[in-house]
Amino acid sequence: MLQQVNGHGSGSAAHSGESLREDLQELLGGEVPPQQLNDLTKVNPVTLETVLRCLQARYMADTFYTNAGCTLVAMNPFKPVPQLYSPELMREYHAASQPQTLKPHIFTVGEQTYRNVKSLIEPVNQSVVVSGESGAGKTWTSRCLMKFYAVVAASPTSWESHKVAERIEQRILNSNPVMEAFGNACTLRNSNSSRFGKFIQLQLNGAQQMTGAAVQTYLLEKTRVACQAPSERNFHIFYQIYKGAHAEERVRWRLPEGAAFSWLPHPERTLEEDCFEVTREAMLHLGIDAPTQNNIFQVRGKATPLTCGGGDGQPPS
Repeated sequence: MLQQVNGHGSGSAAHSGESLREDLQELLGGEVPPQQLNDLTKVNPVTLETVLRCLQARYMADTFYTNAGCTLVAMNPFKPVPQLYSPELMREYHAASQPQTLKPHIFTVGEQTYRNVKSLIEPVNQSVVVSGESGAGKTWTSRCLMKFYAVVAASPTSWESHKVAERIEQRILNSNPVMEAFGNACTLRNSNSSRFGKFIQLQLNGAQQMTGAAVQTYLLEKTRVACQAPSERNFHIFYQIYKGAHAEERVRWRLPEGAAFSWLPHPERTLEEDCFEVTREAMLHLGIDAPTQNNIFQVRGKATPLTCGGGDGQPPS
């Protein structure tokens, strides 16, 4: 099994890395170093042990994508890797005559599905299924795919069409912070865990340019509002309001300064997802104006879902 703590291997990882590579090379007949095997079907013999060891060797070499036939295996690096998702890399995969000959990447999947749509005379739907356990990186992968499609499917010729495509792209990308604020929470295994399922449909015209998008959500974990597991938190939006509301808004939304709430556990944690201004700005881009936003946030105060208590986080007697 892969052992990973805060993006770094265990203390013995560096010591055992060389012997692991030697064992794998011997296992594979000394032909190709395991970290250079881009497809798990080429591991010989194909067993659970050899596949996991090959993935571990690639992980230790900072190679986080591996093909498994027609499936892409993605491993969460648990650390920022900006160059792995740069616009320049998107353009490289988009411009390649044969993207599948490049290193395995989520952009390969995105480009192949986009070309499938372009090459067919009759409109044919293409689907990408992103699955995995909590913390595997599904939310991040969905973000990367949406960004890739927004970039490659937005190349109109006229200035007016360009502005329309730009506005659509911005709305598509800004749907992420809103969905994550209202539907994601910090769990034991993942600080930004999606507590709902979503089906995202990106719509293209006959020229394969982005014209719109639709998002369908389902199975929202509503019980988390009133009951959280030990050491877990409520949905991000409650913490964003709690930490980001202005003085006037605190009065209007019944959020007295310094108050504690029994349904708002662990507010002392500082997460990147606790940025209220990002959510507000994204809502504006989606056409949700300030008065409507105020009504949405005020529902929290009128419904009083968070029980105000003393400094120990317990409800008042």
